[in-house]
Amino acid sequence: MYVRTATPGEVPAVMNVLDGAVLSIAVETVRAGIENGDTLVAVSDGDAATERVLGALVLDGAHIEAVAVRRRRRGQGIGTALVEAALDRRDRVTAEFDADVRPFYEALGFDIEPLDDPDRYRGERE
Repeated sequence: MYVRTATPGEVPAVMNVLDGAVLSIAVETVRAGIENGDTLVAVSDGDAATERVLGALVLDGAHIEAVAVRRRRRGQGIGTALVEAALDRRDRVTAEFDADVRPFYEALGFDIEPLDDPDRYRGERE
């Protein structure tokens, strides 16, 4: 598995991963992220013809709009690799997330604070 910038032809695969994680993100946001080079994908090893998108991360500036990994591939470090790759491209990143993914961001060293909305948090890492 490795992480790279998504290509325009991968919009359906990226949306499939994000939809599978029940994340609400507009396809236009994903397309714009890909056009700007701000959408990352974790893909299976292999040549371009056999690569499969295992996870995706969409940035809007320094903010993580969405990050998701295929259900069967969770717990294998793919989400961590995506966030680390985003940090390699930005001086700092932020994210807003639900309480159930707080441990993920804590493990990555994000500074976390609660939002006004119950069970929602904001994290930042430099």
